[in-house]
Amino acid sequence: MDFDLMAYFVNINQQMNYTRNNFQRPTYDAFALTDRLFIKNFRLSKELTQYLINILKPYIVVDSRLSSIDIQTKVLVALNFFATGSYQTSVGNSRLMNLSQSSVSRCVKEVVAALNQPEIFNTWVKFPSNIQELDEVRNEFYKKTGFAGVIGCLDCTHIAIVSPSKNLNLVENQYPEYMYVNRKSYHSINVQLVCDSNLKVLNVNALFPGSTHDVHIWNNSNVSIMLEELHAHNYSDYFLLGDSGYPLRPWLLTPIAQPTTAAEENYNKNQMYVRSVIERCNGVLKMRFRCLLKDRVLHYKPEKATAIINACIVLHNMCIEHNIVEVIDETVEDFDLGMYHNQEPLNEHVNDNRNRNLMLGRRQRDRIVGFLQNRNLIQP
Repeated sequence: MDFDLMAYFVNINQQMNYTRNNFQRPTYDAFALTDRLFIKNFRLSKELTQYLINILKPYIVVDSRLSSIDIQTKVLVALNFFATGSYQTSVGNSRLMNLSQSSVSRCVKEVVAALNQPEIFNTWVKFPSNIQELDEVRNEFYKKTGFAGVIGCLDCTHIAIVSPSKNLNLVENQYPEYMYVNRKSYHSINVQLVCDSNLKVLNVNALFPGSTHDVHIWNNSNVSIMLEELHAHNYSDYFLLGDSGYPLRPWLLTPIAQPTTAAEENYNKNQMYVRSVIERCNGVLKMRFRCLLKDRVLHYKPEKATAIINACIVLHNMCIEHNIVEVIDETVEDFDLGMYHNQEPLNEHVNDNRNRNLMLGRRQRDRIVGFLQNRNLIQP
């Protein structure tokens, strides 16, 4: 047993109180845990958890019954579920909770719904909406990497879910069950993420089933439309970085498929180095909220799984902004990040003379190749 946890329960009698909803089984004040144990169990710090409770209050109803579950317990139950990825029954049986499986389910549902409220979600997950905000993100990337013009890194990751019902209807499933089976032969949601240099998620799209190609998600992304519009108005010094599975555009730079010069090799090396931030972001997100790991599997219908993913993104961004330490679990040697890069690279030579955006993308990329070569960027 963890020494801090053992010491906590040795002195438990001094911290005991009885929940309003269960008079026979005692529970214990989670805020009496050490800071390290609190973060280990709930991922957020005590101060950040209290802040979360306060902003969720308007969106979570607590009735006046003596047996009702207070909002603090609801939030802690949900955080523990996100953090551990364990089944709801084990969360409910915890000495810190003592709730039935059905009560835990309701707690998670209410907290997830609150975190998906536009007033909360759009505050914590937002792509830069003006030139000043774009410049701030771009300058951070440049200071950290020396790669000019980058305002985000793009990639997709798979979140495992149980097999959805085969009964197709708009209320339960928008897609047939087989469309959720990805290239690794398990059911998932293919989640598109865009992050900044601090691992903060700027945009998330968790609406598509696992078999959906990354490019299709990108083509249906609001960010893609916004960046194209930005470049149409001659704001051409802002772009994302993506892997070779994405189409080259002036606002989305990809690696050079067959580099022939030292300058192009240098560009590819630096493009990959900077783009690795999205893989780092995905790893931190899933290690922090292990309900998103492949082996844990979200036992929910697709639309509810999407809401849980969005909720975890909000909490992840809160942790990033408040500098909450990353959780390192030494018992986990390897886990599936759900990022598959073996898609066939798109052929840049198709419709060469007719694809104006492709030609402009090459011109943009050539400009960056020259810039990096002139700077002779040195990687650690």
